[in-house]
Amino acid sequence: MENPVIQIQNLKKSFNHQEVLKGIDLEVNAGEVIGYLGSNGAGKSTTVKILCGVIRDFEGDIRILGHDLRQEDITIKKRIGYIPENAIMYEQLTPLEYLEFTASLYGITPDIARQKSTDLLELFEMKNFRNDRMLHFSKGMKQKIHILSGLLHNPDILFMDEPLNGLDANAVIMVKEMISQLSKEGKTIFYCSHLMDIVERISTRIILLNEGQIIANGAVEILKQQSGSSSLENLFSKLTGQTDSTEKAEKIIHVFEKKNQ
Repeated sequence: MENPVIQIQNLKKSFNHQEVLKGIDLEVNAGEVIGYLGSNGAGKSTTVKILCGVIRDFEGDIRILGHDLRQEDITIKKRIGYIPENAIMYEQLTPLEYLEFTASLYGITPDIARQKSTDLLELFEMKNFRNDRMLHFSKGMKQKIHILSGLLHNPDILFMDEPLNGLDANAVIMVKEMISQLSKEGKTIFYCSHLMDIVERISTRIILLNEGQIIANGAVEILKQQSGSSSLENLFSKLTGQTDSTEKAEKIIHVFEKKNQ
C-alpha cells in the first residue's frame, strides 16, 4: 500500500496562549483534492502555513512526501507549491522577471525558465503584460502570477489558500480545470476556501475544521447523506451549529429598513 504524501499527528498550535489547532490527525494520499473548510479563525490558514514551513513552531509530528517537516523542510519545499491568499509580491518586477526569479529558486535553468514562463503567461492571458511592471496590476492579475509561480516547478503537492480571489470568470474555470488535470496526474491539492460551491465540485474529500478540530472527514456525497444535507453549504451550517443564517439575514434587513424610515 502506498504511503500517504501528508501525515499529520496531534498537530497543535497556539498564539498568545490561545490554542488555534487542538490536535489535528490527518492523512492525505497522492492524487487527492482536499477541500479544507472552516469558519474564520478555525485554523485553516494556520494549518497550511505550518505544512508549507512558513510557521515553524508547532506541536505534533508532520511528514510530507516521506520527510520529517522539522528536519527536512528544505527538501520538502522543493517539491511543494504554495499559493497564499495574500502574498507579498515584488511589484517593481515584470511578470516575466518575477517568474524567472521564482524559477531560479528551484534550480530551473534560465533558458527553460524563460520558455516556461512565456508559455504560461500566454496560456493565462497575460502575454501582453509580461514586460509591464506589476506595481499597478489589479488584484486578479497579481493573483494569476501567484498561481503560475506556485506551479512553475511542477510540484507534487500544491497548497492553495483562497486562490480564486480577484480572478475573472474565465480564469476561475481554467484554475478548476487545472486542478482536475493535476489530480489525474497524481498531484495532490490541498485547497482552502470559503467558496463552498466550488469546493464541492472540485474536491475528492472534504475536511471540515471547527474551533481547531476536525469535525468531518470524507467524500462530499457521503458526508451529505450521513447528515441529511442537500449541499455542502447546508452540511457546513449544520456541523458548525450556524443554522440560523436566514433568521439573522432577515433581522439585518429589518435593521436597514428601520434606519431608512
